[in-house]
Amino acid sequence: MEAISEQLTDALGIMILGMCLVFVFLSVLILAMKLVAKKYAPEPQEKNCSNALQPIASKPTVSPLMAAVIASAIHQHRQKA
Repeated sequence: MEAISEQLTDALGIMILGMCLVFVFLSVLILAMKLVAKKYAPEPQEKNCSNALQPIASKPTVSPLMAAVIASAIHQHRQKA
């Protein structure tokens, strides 16, 4: 019986050691990621109050030709179904 209790004690010690090592590794990894993100993060741009009152002209994100191609593809797909 003594051998089983010793084995269980050893197994418990190894399990706790492994869990602690994983916790320390993940903590260091998170800390390193935060430091790298802080180092390479883009600097916030200063906003001018006079620019806030001016409307921003919206630019089309899709060219008219591409919109026509997409509309045609959707139309053909619906015709097949």
